[in-house]
Amino acid sequence: MKEMGIDNKVVIITGASSGIGRETALGCAKEGASMMLVARDKNRLQQLAQQIRKTAGVADIFPADVTDDAAMKKMVSRTIKQFGGIDILVNAAGIIANGTIENTSLKDWDYMMNLNLRAVFHLMQLTLPSLIRRRGNIVNVSSVTGLRAFPGVLAYCVSKAGLDQLTRCAALELAPKGVRINAVNPGVTRTELHRRGGMDENAYQAFLEHSQTTHPIGRVGEAKEIADLIIFLISPHAGWITGVTYSVDGGRAQTCAR
Repeated sequence: MKEMGIDNKVVIITGASSGIGRETALGCAKEGASMMLVARDKNRLQQLAQQIRKTAGVADIFPADVTDDAAMKKMVSRTIKQFGGIDILVNAAGIIANGTIENTSLKDWDYMMNLNLRAVFHLMQLTLPSLIRRRGNIVNVSSVTGLRAFPGVLAYCVSKAGLDQLTRCAALELAPKGVRINAVNPGVTRTELHRRGGMDENAYQAFLEHSQTTHPIGRVGEAKEIADLIIFLISPHAGWITGVTYSVDGGRAQTCAR
């Protein structure tokens, strides 16, 4: 039974091959949305699209890096041509890497900003003409690190803080045009983000175990829990919500350093 009011809506989801993006795609499929799934891993995208189609869902894929400007222009054009327009953009693609103010290279800094912030800005600009016409909305996947400072992940923290401010500023500018923009700010969530950021399996398991003590609820999050909030925010149920950065972090943002 479809309850969220996004059936027949057209949704672009980046970072769709795993984690929060994947769970958001599965949730949107259950609600009857049509999707363009974007990520670098073509095989995983194909597997996800096949899974969605088996349940009568509608999904196409566009394997590409979101930092590829030309590819993103093609993706947006193809989505509009195929589905008739765009109602919703979910920016879930992102990376994390360790680094301090002393040892973060300019190359690593630029890559973090390009993927976590610049690419989101570009996709927002590309989709806005259709979103304005259809009075659509955007959800950006940020992080608790956008709201609080944490040592050892400097560029990641700054990129997410920038993403939060981009969300707020754009929401204020576009509210008169009927476009809502919000962000979700997860705490530590069980995805592939940290592994792809360079953690080996032993270090990752130790990190998850330690994170149980840093989150007041006493556990880490699951990707579906973040996706459930995203699906609420893109739905008409959140029609009076814009410019908000929503913590979904087991209380992590309320704590002091431990």
